[in-house]
Amino acid sequence: MKSVEVEVVSDFICPWCWIGHRNLKDGIERAGLDAAAVQLRFVPYELNPQMPKEGLNRKEYRSRKFGSWARSQAMDADVAMAGQRVGAQFNYDRVAVTPNTRQAHRLMYWAQLQGDGAKSAALYEAIFSAYFSEGKNIGIVDVLVDLAVANGFNGDVVRAFLETHEGEREVVASELRASVAGVQSVPTIRIAGVQVSGAQPSNVMAQALRAAAVAEPVA
Repeated sequence: MKSVEVEVVSDFICPWCWIGHRNLKDGIERAGLDAAAVQLRFVPYELNPQMPKEGLNRKEYRSRKFGSWARSQAMDADVAMAGQRVGAQFNYDRVAVTPNTRQAHRLMYWAQLQGDGAKSAALYEAIFSAYFSEGKNIGIVDVLVDLAVANGFNGDVVRAFLETHEGEREVVASELRASVAGVQSVPTIRIAGVQVSGAQPSNVMAQALRAAAVAEPVA
């Protein structure tokens, strides 16, 4: 089977993006593909690009956005149940702040430039877990540096990068390209150019991956 390019468009504030990523990973296993044969690329898509850098109180923000805190909690409960099915632990009682995700996307941009796909994928997963499971504010540099170090990156190098504006232009440009390409919601996953929208089940992911792996190249 040939190598399969997979593009994952997501935001770290989106719970279904984490669930979708878990389904994708399971789909790769179901498809019988070696992880090295799948070329993952993570593409940023900020759902709240105007969010203050320090974030906002989650209860206040979500109450305004969805009309009431009770409605927000009901939605959280549905997500938590869906997360349990794929091994993603949502502890919303620990989440006090809705973060700005620009820094996290900049970190992923930098991590992918380092050329180690396994480490980048592990960091991607860790950022979701830090926010949804541990309630950490992933808009804070210190938090992101700790996550990077825990996943094998040099903390001093990561901090030096995040304390500049490097990568910001590239993140914004990637988001614009995604929008121009028709991405209107996340997660959006492209498997060998074929779009899979939403957190589709792992069997759907596996089917698309298998089809891509055996497809003949266009002459």
